[in-house]
Amino acid sequence: MDALQEWIGRSEVVEDEASLTLLRRLAALLDQDPMALQRGAPMPEGWHVVLFGPLARQSGLGPDGHAAKGEFLPPVPLPRRMFAGRRTWFNAPIAIGAEVRRVSRIAAITPKEGRSGKMIFVTIRHGIESEGRECVVEEQDLVYRDAATPGAKPAEAPLPELPADAVRESFTPDTTLLFRYSAATNNGHRIHYDADYARQVEGYPALVVNGGITTTKLTELAKRLLPGPVAKVTTRAGRPLFVGREVTLAAQRKAPGKLRLWALDDGGRLAFETLAECAA
Repeated sequence: MDALQEWIGRSEVVEDEASLTLLRRLAALLDQDPMALQRGAPMPEGWHVVLFGPLARQSGLGPDGHAAKGEFLPPVPLPRRMFAGRRTWFNAPIAIGAEVRRVSRIAAITPKEGRSGKMIFVTIRHGIESEGRECVVEEQDLVYRDAATPGAKPAEAPLPELPADAVRESFTPDTTLLFRYSAATNNGHRIHYDADYARQVEGYPALVVNGGITTTKLTELAKRLLPGPVAKVTTRAGRPLFVGREVTLAAQRKAPGKLRLWALDDGGRLAFETLAECAA
């Protein structure tokens, strides 16, 4: 573990473009009018998820489809990687078509022991710059876990009682949605498209829904309900969601300009919990 701590502070810089074509593809995936997006207009908050797709060479991928560890990300000695949460601040708009630059830094590496065994959390701080400003700041938490135990049952999750006044909507992720999102983000993680790998190697019952899909859908719901532009979104992932199983999204006003949001799986168990805030 001491050797991993030496990776804290390691950084990388990548460049991209807030591509009109790519953002229109995300609009179509979200069932919105892609032609409503125009070059030079502000990029919708939260849509930076399709920027900076990984550029690892095919020969540099690990067995799970991610870039092999030990380059930017630390060589964590646990095989399974999942999205655990993120905190995103929207400081200034990014114009569609603008050149963008992302400065990423390993902020923390934290070992933990849970009901499912050993875990190591890696926190990455991303700063996305455009036209000389840091427009978006995002802290991402990745969790690495032990290999799956054949036949092991997932840990039980709480069955939250949603407030009676919560706004609710639902969607059922299918394989096409997962494919289009992975393609838009250049995400090669095999748990999202290779059902045999997801079941036999990582121990899931079906393909896993990309955490970015659920986060984006919760953010879009928040944007429809908040009285002003979203300024910060905090998301914590509790359990995976699976293809072909209905997901319920819910939101409740917590205070002026603040929303609590949830994503529940088909059994009513808590999968994601989110707090969204608009500018004061």
